[in-house]
Amino acid sequence: MITSCSGNSSSQKLTWYNNSAITNITEDPDKPNEVVRVAIGISAQVFYISKKSPDYRSLIEKATLSFKESKTYNIGIENKTNIIKEIKEVK
Repeated sequence: MITSCSGNSSSQKLTWYNNSAITNITEDPDKPNEVVRVAIGISAQVFYISKKSPDYRSLIEKATLSFKESKTYNIGIENKTNIIKEIKEVK
């Protein structure tokens, strides 16, 4: 798998992990009602999806598809929080 990271500045200040697949999804033992842990790529960098996000359902569906079927996406991580804010189809 090839993963690239870019620091494009957008309104939400996201860092993008392009052509990335999610390698694990687990409940966070420290904050089970707030976030889900998500590992991206072979190096298993850990990020989070907030259960309180208005986009939670869409984000978790795409993350699950990526995990189960190794589907790659462009994943936008909010700077300084490690929260996944966007998961977009690879074009």
